[in-house]
Amino acid sequence: NGLPVRLRDVAAVNDGVENDQTASWFNGTRSILLAVYRQPDANTVAVVDRIKEVLPSLEAQVPPSVDVTVLIDRSQSIRSSVEDVQFTLGLAIVLVILVIFLFLRSLTATIIPAIALPISLVGTFGGMYLFGYSIDNLSLLALTLSVGFIVDDAIVMLENIVRHVEAGEPPVEAALRGSREIGFTIVSMTASLVAVFIPVLFMQGVVGRLLFEFAVTISMAILVSGILSLTLTPMMASRLLRAHVANSTVKHGRLYRLAEGMFDGLLGGYRRALDGALKHHRIMLGVTFATLGLAYVMLNQVPRGFLPTEDTGLMFAITEAAQDISFDSMVAHQQAVAKVLQNDPNIEMISSFTGSGPGQTGNSGRVFMRLKPRDQRTMGVEQLIASLRPKLAAIPGINTFLQPVTSIRLGGRLTKSLYQYTIQGSDLPELYRWAKTLEERVRGLQGFTDVTSDLQISTPQALIEIDRDKASLLGVTAAQIEGALYSAYGNRQVSTIYTQSNQYWVVLELSPQFQRDLSALSMLYVRSTSGKLVPLDAVSRLVQSVGPLTVNHQDQVPSVTISFNLHEGVSLGAGIDSIKAMEREVNLPAYLVTSYQGTAQIFQASLKGLGWLLLAAVAVIYVVLGMLYEDYIHPLTILSGLPSAGVGALLTLLIFKVDLNVISFIGVIMLIGIVKKNAIMMIDFALDAQRIQGMTPAEAIRDACLKRFRPIMMTTMAAITGTLPIAIGVGAGAELRQPLGLAVVGGLIVSQALTLFITPVVYLYMEKLRELIARSRGRSGAATRPTPAE
Repeated sequence: NGLPVRLRDVAAVNDGVENDQTASWFNGTRSILLAVYRQPDANTVAVVDRIKEVLPSLEAQVPPSVDVTVLIDRSQSIRSSVEDVQFTLGLAIVLVILVIFLFLRSLTATIIPAIALPISLVGTFGGMYLFGYSIDNLSLLALTLSVGFIVDDAIVMLENIVRHVEAGEPPVEAALRGSREIGFTIVSMTASLVAVFIPVLFMQGVVGRLLFEFAVTISMAILVSGILSLTLTPMMASRLLRAHVANSTVKHGRLYRLAEGMFDGLLGGYRRALDGALKHHRIMLGVTFATLGLAYVMLNQVPRGFLPTEDTGLMFAITEAAQDISFDSMVAHQQAVAKVLQNDPNIEMISSFTGSGPGQTGNSGRVFMRLKPRDQRTMGVEQLIASLRPKLAAIPGINTFLQPVTSIRLGGRLTKSLYQYTIQGSDLPELYRWAKTLEERVRGLQGFTDVTSDLQISTPQALIEIDRDKASLLGVTAAQIEGALYSAYGNRQVSTIYTQSNQYWVVLELSPQFQRDLSALSMLYVRSTSGKLVPLDAVSRLVQSVGPLTVNHQDQVPSVTISFNLHEGVSLGAGIDSIKAMEREVNLPAYLVTSYQGTAQIFQASLKGLGWLLLAAVAVIYVVLGMLYEDYIHPLTILSGLPSAGVGALLTLLIFKVDLNVISFIGVIMLIGIVKKNAIMMIDFALDAQRIQGMTPAEAIRDACLKRFRPIMMTTMAAITGTLPIAIGVGAGAELRQPLGLAVVGGLIVSQALTLFITPVVYLYMEKLRELIARSRGRSGAATRPTPAE
């Protein structure tokens, strides 16, 4: 009536937040979570250090009642992993030098490869700097692995020079003669080992991106070590080695005599075993083919995985309650979950939040947890998750899905479980019906846990059905009804108040008691075009029903995603095979398309690529060896020991119950390059003995095996001891590195025991094959060969 009406007379004006339907807590206290993400090309550790530099100044600007606490610091796991890898690297260097000393039994001779080793690493750092690489888990893993075999070239060169010195030659002459003899062998070993990683450089997808820097780093270390063994090692040997004096009266220590006796006994045992193998060459050839068949069978039997679960000291959980739950009830349930987690002695701090937001519905919540340091915990992250599941399942009305936070997370979708299985179809009723069926079947599969889906179609809905005739008669449009409803329930911003340091939204909404009561809709009025107020129930009818909380799409097609975890010891490959078998059993219709997302999708793609990668690596090595030897026969002899290495690697993975994943597969690829070194050293000397000394193939290969026994044992033991700290798997991030170490150590042990006998036998058969080919060519050319008279 023309009189002023204040807002406080008709409404409650609150100084609050933009959205009061969200809430978060830090260790039980209300909080705000601020997440800082680095740019893709930024260094995580450098970003965290800069944040810590500015935090004190930011804390000084907030009120004293506000505490700023760091919940998640992803650089901590990186720093811990780097420190542990550095320790592993140092330990590997010490073990490798110790192996060299035990075999050469000379401190002076040991110094030569010991100096070459750090120089090779420093040269590799220079190459990494030029390529713009940083120190991370993969590059440090490459450097640690390289310690075991970048010293191989220097060992082979030094041992051959020492052999000539022990034969009475002066050091300078021994260095010149020994380096000439072994130079081509070093080139062959280096080139073929680098060739192993050439196919890796051309891999596509996520796996290719993960392995590219690893392959480049380790290739640079191999090339630098090869150059040093051809230059620095002979020079140092000519200057540091002392001439051998025959019948010397110098008394050696007990350790020297013990090592000498052990090596002589080992060599004598090998000589007798080698003679037996050459005598029963048919049996050894059968063993060769048996290892090839066994390697193929085991490759199909070993469980397949993608990436090992890494304990980074971080976990997160996704909570889900009933679809019709209110915000206040959801808060109570979320706090009950947080209380259980906070009471666990292995968890240091938690941050919990719930409410509607981007990618989150009102019946769901999130919990981030920082665990105590590993030495202060009673269990690892997987065991902790298993122990928390029954405690959280006892909370009525809410489900909690736990996952570890890993260093390498693939796939952009955050789901309640680690692996995702998606069904797509354009017919929504059929899609939802089959999605429920498949979810129940997946839940019943052995080894599956935390099975759930994003299908939420039982949400209570209130539909406003407009009576168009009445609305038109009273001057009310559908847009006016929609506007009234949005003003009442939609958190409408009607103005903005600007101050000197901030701005405040003015938000219009109904009082909370009306928002919770569905019958309050009948009290809502709509302003008609004539200016009169019309009751909403006069122009519409309220219909209650249920419907989807969200309608999810993938590639613009409606979809339902079933997410699941696997019990410890169940591989991802076995899980996917179980789902495939289930699809065949239910006879899924053709109009529904199924696929895997995230880690499961990349795992399937990687399975196709890894097999071809293995074949490509073998093919590239064969081509490189064929060019180096100008021969197509003996590259096969060199590669004959690879199946035994594969058997050793796969058998070790089975014994320790480790999946054949991307990391362990790197170890198998590396074995291809390492194992063939033994055969190269044997065959090079055997071919020279036949060509220069006129020995028969049997005499040549026997003499080569005995002369090369010491460097073969030294290089293999150096590679094993260099990789052993990785295989033991101690320290932060060890779960990621251990499968590679196990594969390499197991493969080297088995291949060392077999290739010392398989390679000489295969060499003899290949020489016979060469003779047969030469005779057949001679007979075919006899008819056209001109006579002396002609």
